[in-house]
Amino acid sequence: MSAPKKKNFQIEAFKHRVVVDPKYPEKTWRILEHAIHEIYNHNASGLSFEELYRNAYNMVLHKFGEKLYSGLVATMTSHLSEISKSIEAAQGELFLEELNRKWADHNKALQMIRDILMYMDRTFIPSTHKTPVHELGLNLWRDVVIHSSKTQTRLRDTLLELVRRERNGEVINRGLMRNIIKMLMDLGSTVYQEDFEHHFLEVSADFYRLESQQFIECCDCGDYLKKAERRLNEEMERVSHYLDTRSLDKITNVVEKEMIESHMQRLVHMENSGIVNMLVNDKYEDLGRMYNLFRRVPTGLSIVRDVMTSYIRDTGKQLVTDPERLRDPVDFVQRLLDLKDKYDKIISLAFSNDKTFQNALNSSFEYFINLNTRSPEFISLFVDDKLRKGLRGVSEEDVEVVLDKVMMLFRYLQEKDVFEKYYKQHLAKRLLAGKTVSDDAERSLIVKLKTECGYQFTSKLEGMFTDMKTSQDTMQGFYVSNGPELGDSPTLAVQVLTTGSWPTQPSATCNLPAEILGVCEKFRSYYLGTHTGRRLSWQTNMGTADLKATFGKGQKHELNVSTYQMCVLMLFNNADRLTYKEIEQATEIPASDLKRCLQSLACVKGKNVLRKEPMSKDIAEDDAFFFNEKFTSKLYKVKIGTVVAQRESEPENQETRQRVEEDRKPQIEAAIVRIMKSRRMLDHNNIIAEVTKQLQARFLPNPVIIKKRIESLIEREFLERDKNDRKMYRYLA
Repeated sequence: MSAPKKKNFQIEAFKHRVVVDPKYPEKTWRILEHAIHEIYNHNASGLSFEELYRNAYNMVLHKFGEKLYSGLVATMTSHLSEISKSIEAAQGELFLEELNRKWADHNKALQMIRDILMYMDRTFIPSTHKTPVHELGLNLWRDVVIHSSKTQTRLRDTLLELVRRERNGEVINRGLMRNIIKMLMDLGSTVYQEDFEHHFLEVSADFYRLESQQFIECCDCGDYLKKAERRLNEEMERVSHYLDTRSLDKITNVVEKEMIESHMQRLVHMENSGIVNMLVNDKYEDLGRMYNLFRRVPTGLSIVRDVMTSYIRDTGKQLVTDPERLRDPVDFVQRLLDLKDKYDKIISLAFSNDKTFQNALNSSFEYFINLNTRSPEFISLFVDDKLRKGLRGVSEEDVEVVLDKVMMLFRYLQEKDVFEKYYKQHLAKRLLAGKTVSDDAERSLIVKLKTECGYQFTSKLEGMFTDMKTSQDTMQGFYVSNGPELGDSPTLAVQVLTTGSWPTQPSATCNLPAEILGVCEKFRSYYLGTHTGRRLSWQTNMGTADLKATFGKGQKHELNVSTYQMCVLMLFNNADRLTYKEIEQATEIPASDLKRCLQSLACVKGKNVLRKEPMSKDIAEDDAFFFNEKFTSKLYKVKIGTVVAQRESEPENQETRQRVEEDRKPQIEAAIVRIMKSRRMLDHNNIIAEVTKQLQARFLPNPVIIKKRIESLIEREFLERDKNDRKMYRYLA
C-alpha cells in the first residue's frame, strides 16, 4: 500500500493595497526634525526614543528613506552652522574650550540621532551607498565647523602657539590639547595630517634649526648633547600626552636632523670638548649620550667610530714608537694593557658593548702593536716578569685575569711565531732557574696558547715540563746508584733537556772547576750507561750554584750564583788578585757573558764579593779583581744575580729574526705543497693568497719570501711552470 502523496502549500502575498496618508511623510519628518532640534538644544530628556525609532522605521519602510536622509543632512548642517558661529565668536583662550565643548555636545547628539535612525543606517544607507549617520555627522562637523574660513587657520595657529609656549617652558592645558588633537584624528587621518601635523613638523624644523644654531655657538659638546637629549625626550613626551602616536617617528626625525645630523662633524671635532676630549678624560656619561643620540641618525655611529679609531691609532702609534717607552718592555706592555682596559671600559659603559666599536678597537690595536717589530719579544718579557715575581701572592682568579689580558695582546700579533721563540727562551730560563712563581699559572698559559694556536704551537713547551719531571727521577736514580762513591763531592742537580723541545743555545765553552768536573763525569757515565744511543752536552750558561764563602773576621755566607760566576769565584781559592785576561784564559767564558758576570760580582752595591781596580761601572780588559774580604751582609744566604739585558741587543734581535725566518721557510713550503696537492694547478696570485690564509694564524708571510719558496720547489721538482702561462704552476706528483 503506497503512502499518500504530499501536497505543497504556498502562501500568497497580501493583495490588499495599503493606502498611506499623503501627509504622512511630512508629519512624521516634522516629529523627527523636532526631536533632532531638541537633542541639539539639550532637551532630549522629554523625548520618547522608542516612538521616534518607530517613526523613522516606518518612513524607511514606506519608502521615504530619501526624505528622511536629506532632512537629516539639512537639519544637522543648520545646527552646525550656528555652532560654528558660536565657536568663531569665542575670544582668546576660550576659543579651544568652546570648540572642545561643542565637539563633545555634537558627539552626544550624534549618538542619540544615530540610535533613532538605526533602521535607516542598517537598511536604506547600505542599499543606496550613502554615508552612514555617524560618519555623516563627522564629515559635516569637519566641513561646516573645522573648515570654516574663520576657524581652520585660527585653530592651526592656536595649536602651534601652544606647542611653542610649551617648548619655551610655559605650562599649557595638555588635557584640552589632547581632546582637540583627538577630534582632528577622529575626523580622519588626513584631517589631522593636513590641518595640523604637516604645519607642526615644518614649524618644529624651523624652531630646532634656529635653536641648534644658537646652542652650537655658545655650548661645549657635552652641554649641547644634554640639550639635544632633553629636547628629544620632550618631543617624545609631547606625543605620548596629546599627539597621534604615528607622529612620534616624524617629530623625532625632525629633532634628529636639525639638532644632531646637521652638526655631527662640528660636535665630534669640537676643540676641548669633542670626542677626543671625552676619551682622554673618561667622560662616560657624555660619550654614552653621544652614542645614544648619534645612533639615531644615518652614519652617526660611523662618524663617532672613525674619530675614536683614528685617535686610538695615533695614541697607540706614539706609544709603540716612543724610544723612551721602549727602554722598559714590561712598562711598555703594561701601558698597552692599561690602554686596552681604558677603551674596553668606555665601550662597555658608554657604547653598550657595541660589536662594531669592539671590532674597531681590536683592529686599531692590531695596527699599532705590529708597527713595533719588538712587540712579540716585549710581550714575552712581560709574561716572564709576571711569572717570575709579579704574580706572587695573587689569587688564582687574578692570575687568570692577567693571563687572559696577555692572550688578548697575543691575538693581535701578526708574528706569533716570533713570540713563541722568545717565550720558549724565557720559559726555559724560568724552569731551569726554578724561578717560576706558579706551575699552575705556567700550565694555564700554555693551555690558552694551545686553544688559540693548536697543539703544534705548544707541543715543545709541554715537552719542557716533561723534561723537568724526568730530570727529577733521573737525579734520584743517580744518587741511589752512585751515592757511596760521591763522598764529599759537591751536590749536583742536572736537568736533562731534550734537544728538540728546548730553545737552541750556542754551545758556549766553559772550563769547570776540577771539583765540579769530577762529579759531572760520574753523572755522564751513569746517564749514558742507562740510556744507549744518547749524547750529553753541558749548557753551562744556563746553570746555577750555591757556594759557601768565608770572608774577613770569619764571617760566612752562602752565595747563590750562576755557573759562570761560580767558575770565576772558585779561581780566588788559589789567588788573591786576577786580571780580566787571566780570568778569561782560565774560564774560557765568552767575553760578553764574562763582562756581565764580573759586573754583577764587583759593581753591584751590597753584592760586591769581589772588588775591582780601577773602580767603574764598566769592565775593561786591563781591570784587576780581588777577593773582597770586607764584604758584609745581614743575610746568610746572598743571591747574586747576573747583570743581564732585560731585552735583546740589536745584534741579538737580528740573530733571532734570522732564526725565525729560517724556521718559516719549511712552513711556507709545506703550505704551498699542501695547496698544490689539492688544487693540482694554480696561478701565482692565488698561491700567495692561499698560503697567507693558511699561515696567518702564526705569522703573515712576505709575498717575496713565498715567491722564493716557489722557485725553490720548482728547482727541486715539486712544482713546474705551465708552458703556456708562466704565472701558472702545476704540482708534480
